[in-house]
Amino acid sequence: MEAILPKEILPEKKYVHPLLKWPANFFSYIFHPIFVPLYAIAFLVYIHPSYFSGFSAKAKLYTILISGYNLIFYPLLSIVLLKAVGFIDSVFLRTKRDRIIPYMACGIFFFWAYTVFKKQEMYPAIMPSFILGVFLAASAGLIANIYYKISMHAIAMGGWLGLFLVIAKSNSMLMTWPIAFVLLCTGIVCTSRLIVSDHTEKDIYTGLVLGLLSQFIAAAV
Repeated sequence: MEAILPKEILPEKKYVHPLLKWPANFFSYIFHPIFVPLYAIAFLVYIHPSYFSGFSAKAKLYTILISGYNLIFYPLLSIVLLKAVGFIDSVFLRTKRDRIIPYMACGIFFFWAYTVFKKQEMYPAIMPSFILGVFLAASAGLIANIYYKISMHAIAMGGWLGLFLVIAKSNSMLMTWPIAFVLLCTGIVCTSRLIVSDHTEKDIYTGLVLGLLSQFIAAAV
């Protein structure tokens, strides 16, 4: 493994004033890419007026739990195990090398979640469509990671924004305030990553575009 994937030399950390660093780290954790899909699903389940209108409170909670297990718990567990056996150097995935296997592992769990929701016809079509978009984004991120360290945060925020644009196109809900909220969060998160990480503007912008396109493609399938 070491011979095939030599360790990367990380760039020197730039000085960031604490007044900028603390909030930037805070927003980076709150809107970590592993959590963002669940935020989007919670919107579909609890805020959108029609997608889950016929579901009981128990069924809605069950949906959130299934999503959490497949989109958060198992991916995080796989990363912890990869660190424990020495396949990655840090759970923070600071290098392209560290991101290869987690991208693959997460892609497996994302596709499994897509299959679960796709086969259960009681769920609205937007659910498997969104998760398929998450899977496509992770797969495209893996390919992009070969060439440069594309921003996972930007991919996630682009996917969230893409979902809301898809919903807006369906005319099933007035999406002015949700889109405005996600745009604000996207700006804050992407700025935070430029402040406290070694990402370049290219990493951020291409991540946003990739997340958006993945949702548009999934919605068109």
